[in-house]
Amino acid sequence: MRFLIDFFPIALFVGAYKLADIYTATGVLMVATLVQTAIIYAIDRKLQTLQKVTLVLVLVFGALTLALHDERFIKWKPTVLYASMAIVLAAALWIWKKNFLQILLGSQLSLPPAVWSRLTAVWIAYFLFMAGINAYVAAFYSTEDWVNFKLWGYIFPVLFIVGQGIYIARHLKSDGSTGTGS
Repeated sequence: MRFLIDFFPIALFVGAYKLADIYTATGVLMVATLVQTAIIYAIDRKLQTLQKVTLVLVLVFGALTLALHDERFIKWKPTVLYASMAIVLAAALWIWKKNFLQILLGSQLSLPPAVWSRLTAVWIAYFLFMAGINAYVAAFYSTEDWVNFKLWGYIFPVLFIVGQGIYIARHLKSDGSTGTGS
């Protein structure tokens, strides 16, 4: 269910682009992201920092795209988002000696400090990879190719989440239950 909530703004964006143009698609993305944020808030009764930042960037870069009639703004929004997240995580971990990932998820996952540090470094690398690949496609490919990349490039976050889940599973502390049935 959560995957569908996360995916529907991109799907609507791509659909609107295919039926109309990048500017219509940008407006659709802005509205869909507002609706997505409202749904997440209705379910969780709170928004995580990444959700707030994503909403603000979509609205700001979308408004610039529409007001200036320049598609470069919406195409570079993901690069700015991913690079910003990498910088914040890296500065927190290596300069301020704070692990934001652990602060955000520590109540849900019990992991050793070294695992949290490695996990955060992997997130930093992932965000830099995503920023770089979006920048490359936005700079050197057509808008049509970039829109298609937004849809099919969704495989990167899916693979990252699966890989992260496998890595985390090895380090989760057992709750001591070994029963065979319920």
